Amino acid sequence: MDERPETELISIPATPRMSTPEILTPSGQRSPRAKEAKSSNAWTPTSLISPRFLSPIGTPMKRVLVNMKGYLEEVGHLTKLNPQDAWLPITESRNGNAHYAAFHNLNAGVGFQALLLPVAFAYLGWSWGILSLTIAYCWQLYTLWILIQLHEAVPGKRYNRYLELAQAAFGERLGVWLALFPTVYLSAGTATALILIGGETMKLFFQIVCGPTCTSNPLTTVEWYLVFTSLSIVLSQLPNLNSIAGLSLVGAVTAITYSTMVWLLSVTHSRPPSLSYQPLSLPSPSASAFSVLNALGIVAFAFRGHNLVLEIQATMPSTFKHPAHVPMWKGAKVAYFFIAMCLFPVAIGGFWAYGNLMPSGGMLTALYAFHSHDISRAVLALTFLLVVFNCLSSFQIYSMPVFDSFEAGYTSRTNRPCSIWVRSGFRVFYGFVNFFIGVALPFLSSLAGLLGGLTLPVTFAYPCFMWVLIKKPTKYSFNWYFNWTLGWLGIGFSLAFSIGGVWSMVNSGLKFKFFKPN
Repeated sequence: MDERPETELISIPATPRMSTPEILTPSGQRSPRAKEAKSSNAWTPTSLISPRFLSPIGTPMKRVLVNMKGYLEEVGHLTKLNPQDAWLPITESRNGNAHYAAFHNLNAGVGFQALLLPVAFAYLGWSWGILSLTIAYCWQLYTLWILIQLHEAVPGKRYNRYLELAQAAFGERLGVWLALFPTVYLSAGTATALILIGGETMKLFFQIVCGPTCTSNPLTTVEWYLVFTSLSIVLSQLPNLNSIAGLSLVGAVTAITYSTMVWLLSVTHSRPPSLSYQPLSLPSPSASAFSVLNALGIVAFAFRGHNLVLEIQATMPSTFKHPAHVPMWKGAKVAYFFIAMCLFPVAIGGFWAYGNLMPSGGMLTALYAFHSHDISRAVLALTFLLVVFNCLSSFQIYSMPVFDSFEAGYTSRTNRPCSIWVRSGFRVFYGFVNFFIGVALPFLSSLAGLLGGLTLPVTFAYPCFMWVLIKKPTKYSFNWYFNWTLGWLGIGFSLAFSIGGVWSMVNSGLKFKFFKPN
């Protein structure tokens, strides 16, 4: 019998060699991927660098893996976060999603400015009105996509605020000079205009509900401003941007509802006599040109909210596999579909119903002036009440960047988060500052053309410049020419629309129309 060595092992049948799935590493080389047994144990770039894995390994191997973790942070697998962001209202909570993005964008994108679009059509006419509105909508949708993509353009860095992105693109000082004024003007100016619109609408709502035979002593306009400001301050005590998602949903629903009600009520009732669709003519060609520029500024002002895009996206979690720009773009597409369904019918239906008889106050003023006796008081009251709810909701989201700036200054000096009393004090102070500005300048809500011209670069120009300076497309390529052209066109339109807005303000007598308490 054959003798075998004692050290010989029992032979085992060879198993077929299985190919290991591969993935591309950040450097472009191929690397084997661990087998995915369960979804909860799926391999991630840093799953092998946990403390549980590092504990039994000696110092040299541990140093290699720690260095690998640092490399993954540099290429963007892990985003380095500023610890101060956990104390600030915009970045305090990062559990947002596509639904929240849709609510916030819709609440910020539809508001009282939509009701002024028929006023612009009265000076532009059918063709130029529809053409300018369509071009502006497509243009701002493109710049919205740019901002969403630039939120994490640099690996490992999130630009959580519009000002941060401007500083990254234009430099620290120039970015502040270019972006600080228009963004603050958009936030604070819109908040003041909302106080004026909301207070005046509350007064009309009370008059409609109380009726002509009401014997109660009504509040003055300034007192209604104060009532609206007080309600806004109470709602502003919600701590962060994610916490007002419910308010943004209310604002979005009310905006869609009253926009639809306003144009439906206008087109279903008889049109006023002597109506004409010819653009309003003014005595001199220069006056007509300035009025057209002011009307285009009103169209530009209808597309606000880009100063909040990065802030909304900052409320979302972001990982290498699930970047924040994916749910943000989904929510933004839904929101801007509904924004189009509000703006275009209001502009076209309002101009069809009132033509060049459209009063300068917009659709609500026209509805109350021409159909207050044709429409039931309950329907009119409901329309005005929805406008009030929308103004209260919009006040919160437009004020959040200002609250964030206040608290950022406080936390950077004290190196600690704001207490509830400090946070409340900031918001009460901000609310009443806007109230006093509204009382001193009660015509601010009528300066839509000027506001649109001054803030137009935030929406139409700066994002194009930022894309070229940060993404650095090939010089003299179509992408390079396209964005530079759009950016400089936006700057030119901003200057022209601002001049038209100033001319309209002066010639309409607004400079003498200071508020007189009734």
